[in-house]
Amino acid sequence: MPDAPFLTLRQQRLGAELRKLRERAGLTSTAAAALLGGPQSRISNIEAGRYAVSADRVRVMARNYACVDEAYVEALASMTGARSRGWWLEYQDLLAPGLVDLAETEHHATALRVAVVIHIPGLLQTAAHARAVMAESVPPLRPYEIEHRVSYRVKRQAVLYGESPTSFTAIVHEAALRMGYGGGEVAREQLDVLLTEGERGNVNVLVVPFGEASFPASGQGITYASGSVPQLDTVVLDTDHGCEFHDAQAQLERYRSVLDRMEARALSPEKSRELIHRIARNT
Repeated sequence: MPDAPFLTLRQQRLGAELRKLRERAGLTSTAAAALLGGPQSRISNIEAGRYAVSADRVRVMARNYACVDEAYVEALASMTGARSRGWWLEYQDLLAPGLVDLAETEHHATALRVAVVIHIPGLLQTAAHARAVMAESVPPLRPYEIEHRVSYRVKRQAVLYGESPTSFTAIVHEAALRMGYGGGEVAREQLDVLLTEGERGNVNVLVVPFGEASFPASGQGITYASGSVPQLDTVVLDTDHGCEFHDAQAQLERYRSVLDRMEARALSPEKSRELIHRIARNT
């Protein structure tokens, strides 16, 4: 029996959004299939992300479901077409599925906002810093596993470069700046990279300093990936057991509020740079 096809998070998300539209329209999958002129199994496979669907068919389905939000429909249509293999799929047999999904999410995001407390954001980490962090993994990673993860993390950073770099805001707690992973030389290099990257037009580094009496986050890393329309936004939580992906509107609203409050407690970009400079000089 052949292996089941690998379903990317984007394929699954398109199917889930089409299911939401159908359910809001009050239609069963059987009724939706009849409107589409096919068997019920076709709707089930489309909604599960297993069946390729064209942009025109998405538009027909949206019309059948009485969806009049044209921007949303066109955003869904843009998620169809040939299922090209993104570079991240090269790692699907080497890394946990959540890590592969994270790269795909970042690649398709129109903007990224990340908040971290203990670690430097992955998209701004040097290879040496990433290697030092991964050496502390529990259970321990083998040397070749660390190298796979380091190369993967470096490739993810491509979203910040190129002709249309993604807008990226990093909210970093002062604790992360002082952790010193890898020793003084590695830590100084990492802080210098933060300063350099913060000068890029699409990158904004904000530091929440020690002494800020109120802090809304629990300590886990948060990535908010904006879609081409707000309905397609995604929240990724970095937990000890892997990445968690959330796209329910209540969760999106919750984490937008958390990030807004964290950003309000952060220093300005200029004062953030000054603090990073001071820490780098004393590292």
